[in-house]
Amino acid sequence: MTIQENVTGLQHLGIPAVDLKESIRWYTEVLGFENIEEKEIPGRCHAAFLKKGNLVLEIYQENEEAVREVASRSHGHMDHLALNVTDVKAAFEEMKKTGCTMLDTEIQSLPFFEKGVAWFTVLGPSGEKVEFNQFL
Repeated sequence: MTIQENVTGLQHLGIPAVDLKESIRWYTEVLGFENIEEKEIPGRCHAAFLKKGNLVLEIYQENEEAVREVASRSHGHMDHLALNVTDVKAAFEEMKKTGCTMLDTEIQSLPFFEKGVAWFTVLGPSGEKVEFNQFL
């Protein structure tokens, strides 16, 4: 079996957290993810796996030194996490009401794919960029 045959898709995305409890709260209460598993791994980290549809996030908090490193970055470890939405305008209005940091003051668009895409981006609780994206 080749690696191309063996890889079947995305298993999960790992996002380091500055405050694990706040990250879990934000992803579950604001975005509707379900906390499907949470464990403390002594000497390593505390991790939670959050699921929405077929997307799984591993949100984890490491030791104090690692937390300081994450907190000192202007953005999280990845550039952005893009979540598919069916109504980008409604999502934009709803996210403005949550009080999170909006990185876009209006909905953006580009001519990707057949009819284009529209999106906006907010900051997650550990500085990660979370994009809400609609195929047009």
